[in-house]
Amino acid sequence: METTVRTRLVEVVVPVHNEQRALRASVARLQTYLAGTFPYGFRITIADNASTDDTWQIARELAAELPNVRAVHLDAKGRGRALRRVWSESDADVVSYMDVDLSTDLDAFLPLVAPLLSGHSDLAIGTRLARDSRVVRGPKREFISRSYNLLLRGLMGARFSDAQCGFKAARAEIVQALLPAVEDEEWFFDTELLLLAERHGLRIHEVPVDWVDDPDSRVDILRTALDDLRGLARVARRTLWGAARLPVPARVRQAELPKGMAHQLPRFAVVGVVSTLAYLALFSLLRQAAPAQAANAVALLVTAVANTAANRRFTFGVTGSAGAMRHQFEGLIAFLVGLALTSGGLWLLPAGVSHGVELVAVIVANALATLARFLLLRVWVFNPRRRAGR
Repeated sequence: METTVRTRLVEVVVPVHNEQRALRASVARLQTYLAGTFPYGFRITIADNASTDDTWQIARELAAELPNVRAVHLDAKGRGRALRRVWSESDADVVSYMDVDLSTDLDAFLPLVAPLLSGHSDLAIGTRLARDSRVVRGPKREFISRSYNLLLRGLMGARFSDAQCGFKAARAEIVQALLPAVEDEEWFFDTELLLLAERHGLRIHEVPVDWVDDPDSRVDILRTALDDLRGLARVARRTLWGAARLPVPARVRQAELPKGMAHQLPRFAVVGVVSTLAYLALFSLLRQAAPAQAANAVALLVTAVANTAANRRFTFGVTGSAGAMRHQFEGLIAFLVGLALTSGGLWLLPAGVSHGVELVAVIVANALATLARFLLLRVWVFNPRRRAGR
């Protein structure tokens, strides 16, 4: 009988918090799959972060029962914290992780790590947004996922398609060099790591995956979305002011913002903050006498006109009255995009929610509308080549 010589080691981390229901079956299934099909050496590490149920006890039992399975315990909660702990101490060639519910088809695991073991790529991610991916999930999670990744592409210039799929891997030497600069310890950890990798010119490989949503998922979608928005603001600020280079391979280069964007983004952000505050105040005032959709439309229209005028003058440096009406008309295209996003966010809310929940929904949707507005204003309405041609 021929035996496979396994000369490389891949560490698979399964971060868990209060997962006593799914842990045993998932880890047993993962271990059986890798032992039977994976052509490289592997180690499964169950990373329990501050579980309060029987998760840690089950993890220790699995480590004692199954070969190539171990368990580590952290006293503090956080998926990013668990991954940082295991990845930073790993002696494997490639480190990876997957969600405990195994929502992603395991047949995608070898295509995920193979380019890393060959040296072709530095990091690899599963993507649910590729044309070849087969995904089963509800409309709310679909809307939030696509909106978040659109925000990443437009605001941060990200080229990867799916930041939050729980199916990622990286060369250990690369991720261990990047980890000191990653600040987040929870759900934004993935996004921050990928943005940092792109800023250093590292190669990110994407694998289309088949993915089935876990109906028992206990992720607080709203809280996670708000935490991600705060994380994006922090990373954007750090990118604008510059950040120290990390000791990654010398073949990579520092990524730069497109010409002109370094001074346009802060000014647009200031105008955007003022516009958002005015929008929220007007929405709250109108909401006392009108339905949510009507209050949203009126508040967005008024602030969109003021926003276009302010960005025309302060962000893109266009003075004088020439073209002002055309700019306002074209700015209404961005208004319609914003109206669709905010109306869609309100539509997704269940009936009878509180006014506070409505406000949070329109804040998230308005952030996406702001991104669309900046892109339209920069590349179309106030494009200097277009003005020069006229």
